[in-house]
Amino acid sequence: MTDVPALLAHDRDGVRTLTLNRPHRKNAIDRALWAALRDALSQAARDGVRALVLTGAGGAFSSGADLTAAADDTRHPLDKVRDLNEVALLLHELPVPSIAKVTGVAVGAGWNLALGCDLVVATPEARFSQIFTRRGLSPDCGGSWLLPKLVGLQQAKRLALLAETIDAEEARSLGLVTWVVPAEEIDKYVTDLADRLAAGPPVALAQTKALLNEGTGRTLREALAGEARAQTVNFASTDVTEAYAAFAEKREPRFTGRWYRQPPEDPSCAKQ
Repeated sequence: MTDVPALLAHDRDGVRTLTLNRPHRKNAIDRALWAALRDALSQAARDGVRALVLTGAGGAFSSGADLTAAADDTRHPLDKVRDLNEVALLLHELPVPSIAKVTGVAVGAGWNLALGCDLVVATPEARFSQIFTRRGLSPDCGGSWLLPKLVGLQQAKRLALLAETIDAEEARSLGLVTWVVPAEEIDKYVTDLADRLAAGPPVALAQTKALLNEGTGRTLREALAGEARAQTVNFASTDVTEAYAAFAEKREPRFTGRWYRQPPEDPSCAKQ
């Protein structure tokens, strides 16, 4: 089994799908898989990917960090956690929209990976748990930051302190899942959703995602200043011109994310 990649990558029409591929361990994440995720997320930001889907193989999303493998890892605990931190930051700061497609269990760091995506689509059979305290641990992979922002402090404490398992419908009612879709429909649903995002204006989507991620910790004055900077970046893209033209011509815009450049000035036309 050592020749089977722990992380699969598939590209289609600007959409990259990353699949956690350790189904024999319910996609528990060991040191090698953390490293593969780090490299894959770094590469996605450089490859012109327009949308990212994160999912798991074999009917599970992820059962969290692989504690069995961790027992053989002699590094200092802080060094181990840095692997998780790198991945959490890369996913959060990824300049393209991300979707978690969740079937089966999403537990511990596995659930927090899903929460780190911009949108979460789950099947009714999906189950979620901040399992950490059952293992004598506290939340990692960004969970202590994500949960209070998504559900409020009291519900975050309930989920983290009691380590309860909740189903997809309860997760949706709490705002931890965006859509619950029947298992036989989830592949098409996520494909259509990713295609819609991939067809969007990449510069504007990146700016919007960053504004929303940063907005909850800002004052209104800081948020308005951030919006002004983002709009300046957007207007430097040809997508704004394309959007206006498409509106006038009553057609769908074709966004590319290219930068607008003025033609160089002809020296012969310069004022003397």
